[in-house]
Order: sequence, then C-alpha cells, then structure tokens
Amino acid sequence: MNEQTVQDAMQIILHAGDARKYCMEALKAIETSDFETAEEKMVLANEEIVQAHHIQTDAITAETSGEEGHYSVLFAHAQDTLMTIYSELNIAKRMLAIFKTYDQRIQQIEQQIQGGSEDE
Repeated sequence: MNEQTVQDAMQIILHAGDARKYCMEALKAIETSDFETAEEKMVLANEEIVQAHHIQTDAITAETSGEEGHYSVLFAHAQDTLMTIYSELNIAKRMLAIFKTYDQRIQQIEQQIQGGSEDE
C-alpha cells in the first residue's frame, strides 16, 4: 500500500469521524428541542462528510484514470466508515425534520387549548 492511499484513508476516517461527532451533537440538541443548534451541527456534519467524500472520489477517479491501484484493507475500512456515517446523517436529518414537525404541532395544540380555556 502506498503512502498516498494511507493518507487518503486516514483523512476519510477523520472527516467522517468529525461528521459523526457533529451528528451526535445534533441528536443531543434534538432531545432538548434545541432545533437551531441541531441544524447548525448538521451543517457542520455535512461539511465534514462532503470533504471525506471528495477524498474518496478523487482516489477512485485517479485509479480509474490509469493510476496504479492496489486493494487496501485500510481504504476499504475508510469507505465503510464513510458510508455508515453518511447513513447516520441521513437518518438524523429525517429525525430533525420529524421532531420539528411534532414540536410545531404540539405548540399549535397548546395554543388551541390556551385559547379555549380563556373563553370559559
């Protein structure tokens, strides 16, 4: 395995790991209905996952353009890590949307209840 493959794999793992960290911070913010923080963390997570994906794409493009490539367990692990965390981000994005919708619905119901109790 050449040095560039090792560096690429480690950069993918690092960026993907940072994306996971931000994703987990976003999920913790969702737990407390802090949707603004959750959205900020998801933006950061997305920026990290995009960087990791670019490194992977560049490596694949280089190999398909004729550069010599060799199978690397480390690079395969990096790709697996990237795709796993990418899936986590997709789920977290959906969870954020779902919980924001639920929060809005609860607020509407609370307003209706408060409005109805004032008439009594």
